[in-house]
Amino acid sequence: MANAASGMAVNDDCKLKFLELKAKRTYRFIVYKIEEKSKEVIVEKLGEPAQTYEDFTASLPENECRYAVFDYDFMTQENTPKSRIFFIAWSPDTSRVRNKMIYASSKDRFKRELDGIQVELQATDPTEMSLDVFNSRVL
Repeated sequence: MANAASGMAVNDDCKLKFLELKAKRTYRFIVYKIEEKSKEVIVEKLGEPAQTYEDFTASLPENECRYAVFDYDFMTQENTPKSRIFFIAWSPDTSRVRNKMIYASSKDRFKRELDGIQVELQATDPTEMSLDVFNSRVL
C-alpha cells in the first residue's frame, strides 16, 4: 500500500522484524532505508541483542536520512529494569534536500505500520539522540 504523500510502500519485512524486536527481543535495533528506485521502505540493518547504543549510532550514515527503531534498556529511579522502543527519524543536516523531503513526507505513515513505538525522536545530528536524550525521555 503506497503512501499517498510520497508514494512509498512498506516492505512486509519491516513490520515482521519490528514485531520480532517487540515481542521476542530478537534485535537491539533496526535501521530502515527508503529504496528510491522501488519506492519502498526496506530493512537495511539488524542489530543483534548484544549490540550496544554505540553500534547503533555507528550504523546510521553520516550524510543520508534513515528511520530506526532502538530497544532501549534502562533502570527506573526505583531501580527497576525497563525498556522502551524508540523510533528515530535520522535526518542529518548534511543530507540532500530531496532525501530529507522523502523521509519527512513518509514518516508518519511508516511509523503507523510499527505498532508499539513508545518514544519518538527527530535527530539532525548525533547530539540530538545521545544517551542523555534517551534518558530524559524515559525517566
